[in-house]
Amino acid sequence: MERPPLNNNISLTDFNEFYWLKEELIEFCRKNDIKTFGGKIELTKRIQHFLLTGEKIIQQKQTQKPKSNFDWNTEKLDNTTIITDNYKNTENVRAFFISEIGTTFSFNVKFMNWLKESVGKTMADAVKEWKCLDDLKKDKNYQSEIAPQFEYNKYMRAFLADNPNLTSKDAMKFWKLKRVKRGTNEYERTDLTLT
Repeated sequence: MERPPLNNNISLTDFNEFYWLKEELIEFCRKNDIKTFGGKIELTKRIQHFLLTGEKIIQQKQTQKPKSNFDWNTEKLDNTTIITDNYKNTENVRAFFISEIGTTFSFNVKFMNWLKESVGKTMADAVKEWKCLDDLKKDKNYQSEIAPQFEYNKYMRAFLADNPNLTSKDAMKFWKLKRVKRGTNEYERTDLTLT
């Protein structure tokens, strides 16, 4: 079956069994006056609910006002600085980490998530955590985590691991063929037969 258009006539089954770009999900939401904030997973859940019930999920962005007014852009940071509930990755924070770790420092998803979940810990704890995460990368068997919404990245990694003799260009070709087909977007060996 050819990929159906994403409009009000699509069935929930068809919607669930095909791959949709975030831009397509946002466009559908706009046309149907459904909230467009959030990632692909949130958008997908809102559209699924709409297709199933005809109702729009009425929800506001969950924003809890931070208690701290610490300014991560301008405050002087040192190892004793406490991570507050209004923590932000800023150039000031980046400069601090570079001064403590060196030019190899970079933010990554796992570390940023750790920072958000570490209210009350110190920047010294953060430096230690970054170094632990960095040490993990040195293990030849280490693979960084790919969040569920990044289906393309997961597909590419699995494809190339299973087909070391093929290139990223080959993987991309099969991804493009796979994503317009009904069913899972995860790599399967049978994808090599797609045309």
